[in-house]
Amino acid sequence: MEPNYSKQADKFLKSQDAKTYARIKKAVAALPKGDICKMQGYKDLYRLKVGDFRILFKRIAREIFVTKIDNRGQVYR
Repeated sequence: MEPNYSKQADKFLKSQDAKTYARIKKAVAALPKGDICKMQGYKDLYRLKVGDFRILFKRIAREIFVTKIDNRGQVYR
């Protein structure tokens, strides 16, 4: 099942080089495996670490919706 991406997440992915793009897509496709943590203060938001990148996503029923992808220091703003 292919995850859905927000406009911001899709734009960030397309701006990356091929190696980083493939690495992030592979990590998202492998969900629920990986370094995942539930975000405090949110009911259904999770964080996935991929090197210096952070991927915020929601699980809606059996689907995954990636809300934001950014560098480690910028994603939580």
